[in-house]
Amino acid sequence: MSEPPGATIAAPEAPPAADEPSPPLAAQRVQPLRRPGRWIATAVVLVLAAQFVHGLVTNPFYQWDRWGYWFLRPTILDGLVITLEVTAYSAVLGLLGGILLALARLSKSPVLRAVSWTYVWALRSIPLIVVLLFLYNFSALYKTLSIGVPFGPAFFSFDESKLATDMVVAVIGLSLNEAAYAAEVVRGGILSVDQGQHEAAAALGLPKGYQFRRIVFPQALRSITPNYVNQLIGLVKSTSLVFYVSLLDLFGTAQSMGSTYPGDIVPLLLVVTVWYLILTSVVSVIQFYVERYYARGATRALPPTPLQKLRAGLTELRARIRREAAV
Repeated sequence: MSEPPGATIAAPEAPPAADEPSPPLAAQRVQPLRRPGRWIATAVVLVLAAQFVHGLVTNPFYQWDRWGYWFLRPTILDGLVITLEVTAYSAVLGLLGGILLALARLSKSPVLRAVSWTYVWALRSIPLIVVLLFLYNFSALYKTLSIGVPFGPAFFSFDESKLATDMVVAVIGLSLNEAAYAAEVVRGGILSVDQGQHEAAAALGLPKGYQFRRIVFPQALRSITPNYVNQLIGLVKSTSLVFYVSLLDLFGTAQSMGSTYPGDIVPLLLVVTVWYLILTSVVSVIQFYVERYYARGATRALPPTPLQKLRAGLTELRARIRREAAV
């Protein structure tokens, strides 16, 4: 088709210019997602925490000078030693009793199962203070104890009140109570072991005792440890009840000193609070390393220790500073 006379042919349009090349991916800075709600909540929590610490430090009601006077006094440290002794004895005896009760609960003997279940039911139902007070007054019910033929003559007799000292009463009461809870912890740990482990050990013809000591119980400890350490922390705090059976532990010593120095009741209670915080913190640290030890072979990587976390955090902080400086 011919063009009309006098018309000019338009020049073809030039192709659009190519876009400017984008910067390399490494030079692009990723903008983090903004979360204003998180920042607001963090600021509120920090303000409340700062107010709490400020009030705790500046309030004259707490008498921190008297707290410093009492914190390391020999009488307080003597009570602390008694608390540690009662806790240690009760923890060991309670765990041993819990293991025996758990094995009885899992046995094929209906008598052992019934006795174990009844013991656990009764001791978990009765408050610990009632158990301690009952044992403290046990000599009123049975003045003498004897060893001999059942329903027959006695070979040896002894006065119960001479043997049942305040320390013995406290340890027995706490151990009996602790064994009832430890039995369920141990039983749950044993039941958590895969049934195939029991069957494999039985197929090898291993004795029952060997199966339990070398195969079942080591695997059950992964489940038992965290639960029993929680019980142990509760046991540390439960020792404060032995004051009611005339044993001056940490709490009992503070109560006694508070009666003598009524103006120092609050500092003495703070002393007890700080010592219990220290004891439970030590138990928590021990729990972490015990759990880490028994986690070998069950996880691909062991959980990092606090020191390893600190080193990893410092390494990450240095790397971030280098990236910021390079940009």
